[in-house]
Amino acid sequence: MEKNYFQRGNQSISDKILAFDFQLLLLILALGIISIFAMYSSERGNFSYYTQSHLYRFSIFFLLFIIISFFKIQFWYKSAYLFYFIVLILLLAVHLFGITASGSKRWLNLFIINLQPSELMKISLIVFLARYYNKIPSQNVSNLKYIFIPFLSFMIPFFLVISQPDLGTALLIAISGLIVIWLTGFRIKYFLYSFLILICLTPVGISFLKPYQKTRILAFFDPERDPLGAGYQIIQSKIAVGSGGIFGKGFLQGSQSYLDYLPEKHTDFIFTLFSEEFGFIGSLILLLIYAFIIYRIAAIGAEVRNNFARLFCFGFAAAFFVYVTVNMAMVLGLLPIVGAPLPIMSYGGSSMLSIMIGLGIVMSCKIHNRDELR
Repeated sequence: MEKNYFQRGNQSISDKILAFDFQLLLLILALGIISIFAMYSSERGNFSYYTQSHLYRFSIFFLLFIIISFFKIQFWYKSAYLFYFIVLILLLAVHLFGITASGSKRWLNLFIINLQPSELMKISLIVFLARYYNKIPSQNVSNLKYIFIPFLSFMIPFFLVISQPDLGTALLIAISGLIVIWLTGFRIKYFLYSFLILICLTPVGISFLKPYQKTRILAFFDPERDPLGAGYQIIQSKIAVGSGGIFGKGFLQGSQSYLDYLPEKHTDFIFTLFSEEFGFIGSLILLLIYAFIIYRIAAIGAEVRNNFARLFCFGFAAAFFVYVTVNMAMVLGLLPIVGAPLPIMSYGGSSMLSIMIGLGIVMSCKIHNRDELR
């Protein structure tokens, strides 16, 4: 009999809609609306290319998020490995047919979108590992025979992405994989041993970095040593955030962005622009929206019956937290600039597509939270 992954027993479409997590749905909508206004502000109050493109992408990907939500969790379980290997093939294709921009080769021209497969890898890796660990008892996850495949699954894309070069995304992929492995109950002492080894090998790793990556690290420790070069972005970002004060300068009134002191304001530094215009209070509200989204994802994971869905939701919630934390810490000068977009807020089709697919799978877990895997 042909399987229909769109159905859940005799549940009607209206029943599925009523099963939505409307809190999460409204939070995503609110974040999307805020992002559109922020993009509008980044173009000095003009409804131009970036704002139009961001609006179209959010509308299309939000619809995709709704469609993905209706698929049974059984579908994601059965297609987990296929999803991962398709994205891995796309990553390999980048090296052969990829588009080069600003010295990096990260995109594939798919005519309707310039796809960055490394962004999709963040989600496909979590799905892959959730499927792999689904039936492995927690007391066995630290056994050697169960360690090789999980570590290989994130090390291969890590080295593929770092060669593009894109150190920031490569690190986020590795962190996403390690988060899921840790959530399975992997012995913490192995993480500590690995961390100590990593610290010892840091000088060796730095020697392989590109010159601009080394410069970014040095600028992180002392941005004033090159205030018009490597340290320029972080210095201007701090000025913009600080000048926002408690209540901000007001919508469309950010001087740092309007006078073009702030580079990349529509992508990685969108939070800086928002913080300057809406101040501490506005930034706090944005942080609360992200916090509630993460909370709802984790709450859905706590409600589901099967281990695959639970592991995916917890893994995605933790990874989502890392994405937000890394971006905000980066623009505040607490971490080196690594090119990590702020989920949904930053301009970038591949990043938004990846996040919406992840949120769609989470909503699928909510709608079909009583489903058993077969």
